[in-house]
Amino acid sequence: MLTALRLRDFVIVEAIDLEFGPGFSVLSGETGAGKSILIDALGLALGARADQSVVREGASRADITASFSIDARLETWLDEHELAGDPGTVLARRLVDADGRSRALINGHPATAAQLRELGEMLVEVHGQHASQAMLRTDGQRALLDRYAGVATELAALAQAHARWRGIEREIEQIEGGEREMALERDRLSWQVDELSRVAPIEGEWDALEQEQKRLAHAATLIDGSRVIADALSEADGAVCSQLQQLLQRLRNLAALDERLRPAIEMLESASIQADEAASALSNYAERGELDPERLASVEQRIGMLFAAGRKFRLAPAQLPGELETLRNRLSSLTRAVDPEALAKQRDEARADYDQLAATISARRAKAATTLSKGVSQRIGRMGMQGGRFEIILERGDPGAHGIDRVEFRVAGHAGATPRALGKVASGGELSRISLAISELAAQANPVPTLIFDEADAGVGGAVAEVVGELMRRLGEDRQVLCVTHLPQVAAKANEHFSVAKVQQADRTTSLIEHLDRNRRIEEIARMLGGKEITATTRKHARELLG
Repeated sequence: MLTALRLRDFVIVEAIDLEFGPGFSVLSGETGAGKSILIDALGLALGARADQSVVREGASRADITASFSIDARLETWLDEHELAGDPGTVLARRLVDADGRSRALINGHPATAAQLRELGEMLVEVHGQHASQAMLRTDGQRALLDRYAGVATELAALAQAHARWRGIEREIEQIEGGEREMALERDRLSWQVDELSRVAPIEGEWDALEQEQKRLAHAATLIDGSRVIADALSEADGAVCSQLQQLLQRLRNLAALDERLRPAIEMLESASIQADEAASALSNYAERGELDPERLASVEQRIGMLFAAGRKFRLAPAQLPGELETLRNRLSSLTRAVDPEALAKQRDEARADYDQLAATISARRAKAATTLSKGVSQRIGRMGMQGGRFEIILERGDPGAHGIDRVEFRVAGHAGATPRALGKVASGGELSRISLAISELAAQANPVPTLIFDEADAGVGGAVAEVVGELMRRLGEDRQVLCVTHLPQVAAKANEHFSVAKVQQADRTTSLIEHLDRNRRIEEIARMLGGKEITATTRKHARELLG
């Protein structure tokens, strides 16, 4: 669960350090005070896109750090990615510079935004205030059902199977529309592959040949030069090595008079040793070196062959091996393509794989739709829609990357009414209640330890708001729940309460967030009940809500 959040120079926040506990916590405040800033900051720490707009005006960098307590599953993930830190804890940090550049860190180790997002998906799930609007779209309804059904892995495999099947179908269509052109292209490629295969270029061969040719062509110069330098170092009159030894002996005599010359002795000894080793290495090179005119002729012939092939194909000789591989692959593809029976067999196999995966997902969806319909119907009845009924209808649709099902949410707002499409009959308040019910049920099916509701309770009030608060408190018994809310009935059900306020400091606006004790909670809930002017009546009502 989320244990701490540290913000520095983020949007209108100068510095905030917050600690969170288990259970149900709420954040409240005036409209525009910056309640959703915390949610945005947490999203940024867990891999959301970043730009310079998140840096507080006048600051050089925004710094967000989120601390979580974790279980063994996440410890294993961190170990696998070499991102482990203190046992039982993970720190996700994001730094965004004023020029828009950002860095991600997990437990102090550099990480990618993709790794942060993967970590975030295992730690936090956010239910936003616009979730109810997503339910009005067909794709949004399908996505909600799929999330509840837990078929993310199967959907990824289905998308790949669909892409493979449709890709082969497109290939068949292209063949049927251009057989003559493909035959001409195949002949051209076959000729090019034969030409280059006779040359048989090898990766890295050109550079090696150039180096060898240079060495063989200058072998005499290399051998003679090495011998002359070796003699000058150790064999000739006045050889460098002999002179170094004489100078070293003289320096030792001088050092006997002044110890400060000792470092110079060590340096000269090192120079003498290196000069001896250089003389030995050069002598060995001169003795082992040999002239090989036959090998030189062979190398130059091979260079000429590669150079001629490069001119013919208008490529640098070093690029010929890659070109041969490319041509072979294209020829192989065309050869396979002109075998309609083999291609049709592959298409049928790909379609069978797709159908099997799609059928599995459809079965999972149907089972989830029954459970979700029943659960949502029960919950909206408790939220002021007595006798209301929620249904999820699955119909066979055209095969696509998401499967073969058309998903439609339907609702009957009261007893005796016929369920109809959600967008045609549901009011804004009803949409909010249905969205909350689905969010609760989806959260129960998801092992993520921290749930965040960002004004997901918008559009409800009165007794329904109290039911929503009870719902979130029950969710908080099994995991951590954070809720941004305007509803006093919801805030009163929380275990912990934070208030968010926008204040004017000097010449700039800053957002402040504070943890409230019971007395201050009474004041905040009274404000939520009665607005800016808090009266004895609103305080009394606030105390009653808090119990």
